Amino acid sequence: MVRMSDVRPAAELCSLSIDDSVATLTLERSDVYNALNVQLISELIDKLDWTAQRSVGTTGSLRDQDGSEYLRVLVLRGAGRHFCAGADINMMRDAGVKSPEENRADSERLDRLFNSLWSHPCFTITTVQGVALGGGAGLIACSDHVIALDSARIALSEAKLGILPAVIGPYVYRRVGSAQFRRLAMLAGRFDGHEALNIGMIDQVSTSLEETAEMVDAAIATVMSTGPVAVTEAKRLAQTLDRWQGSDEGLRQWTLDKTSEMRGSPEGQEGLSSFLDRRPPAWSPEDQDV
Repeated sequence: MVRMSDVRPAAELCSLSIDDSVATLTLERSDVYNALNVQLISELIDKLDWTAQRSVGTTGSLRDQDGSEYLRVLVLRGAGRHFCAGADINMMRDAGVKSPEENRADSERLDRLFNSLWSHPCFTITTVQGVALGGGAGLIACSDHVIALDSARIALSEAKLGILPAVIGPYVYRRVGSAQFRRLAMLAGRFDGHEALNIGMIDQVSTSLEETAEMVDAAIATVMSTGPVAVTEAKRLAQTLDRWQGSDEGLRQWTLDKTSEMRGSPEGQEGLSSFLDRRPPAWSPEDQDV
């Protein structure tokens, strides 16, 4: 079984810190507004995979064999003044001389980054300051909970370069819906935190970095009171509903089966028992040793 003490993937352009069951993944290319190049994308994928394997939702356990807490929350942030300016300009320039096969490989790598965040078993919180352009907006769309400064500037900026937000498209589409995605993709203009909140691109808007930090703490406190496996299963439930192609009756039967499965699971039984016994459940920070 994996341990929290296992060696973490090496990285130069991002960092991973862990505080009990909360992991913080930081983009560390502040000199270029945390633009995504091949190395940063690859390092982020490695970090996301490592943390996913050590989540409560994946292992089904609160702690590893050494007693260290498995992960329940992943916070994504960008160092410096900006969250992420999208694709690195040098990577974009190189695309012009690459073969179709090489450009396809680059796109697949980028999609793996977005999908790894979108399907991550932890509850993911992303904080946004400065700009979040192109791929930066994609990272937002793949997150479970997004907090942005009111002064942030977000854009599906690809059309300004004569290309499309195709790789990030499925994730932004699910975030904001068809009409807003079409409008944002065509205009490719920047919008602030308030408009992002109005259209559902983000979940909270803050007026300062200090307020952002307080909102992150509050979101973490809330999710810590929730069954960690239930959190992961709720994400999988949404994914199943997104992809469902069967009949309405088939969907109803599937939800009945899933409800029965969760009620009979160890976490479901613990949740029901703790409620009846009027005590904190085992996953509560108030009583991790139950």
